[in-house]
Amino acid sequence: MTKFLIADDHSLIRKGLSTLLREEFPGSEVSEVTDSSALIKEAVVQKWDLIISDISMPGRNILETLKQLKKILPATPVLILSVHPEDQYVVRALKAGASGYLNKESHPDELLKAVRQLLQGKKYISAEGAEKLAAAFGDDPNQLPHEKLSEREFDVLKRIASGKTVSEIAASLSLSVNTISTYRSRILEKMGMGNNAELTVYAIENKLI
Repeated sequence: MTKFLIADDHSLIRKGLSTLLREEFPGSEVSEVTDSSALIKEAVVQKWDLIISDISMPGRNILETLKQLKKILPATPVLILSVHPEDQYVVRALKAGASGYLNKESHPDELLKAVRQLLQGKKYISAEGAEKLAAAFGDDPNQLPHEKLSEREFDVLKRIASGKTVSEIAASLSLSVNTISTYRSRILEKMGMGNNAELTVYAIENKLI
């Protein structure tokens, strides 16, 4: 019996995925969770053949959660689903340990293709994702400013662009205000920007939030 674990904070998405998987894999077991913390807790309860997770859920940053998952369950494949274009997250997700990355706007047939490949021990990314991945390991003159950031810096960037203050970000990440201020300074320097307003405009234009 194939066992799937789905992590997404939207009920409609979870139910749709569950229905699709049960139809394609009769007799399969499908469990659902709604946030990153629940994902970690449920992932260690039993052996899963595949974990399918949204990249944007309440709680801990999913890329950090993914790294933790791979330490706990190194052999369990994880397929990341996202509303964000492949050029925004695919490289980060694969580096964090994902076995596959797919946009939520993909056709159900492509999702099932990805699921089958991951169950066979292979990896899966779309054609657009493969192009971006290839560019990431070469000298890409078209690299976007935010792609120069570390995972933590990228996370702080999104929080700043969402209107969070330095104090709020520090509290949510359990870090000091000085540490977050340092991250902010690095982000501005790496991206060649002068203030939070510019970061916010950039994040909106590039669909990072």
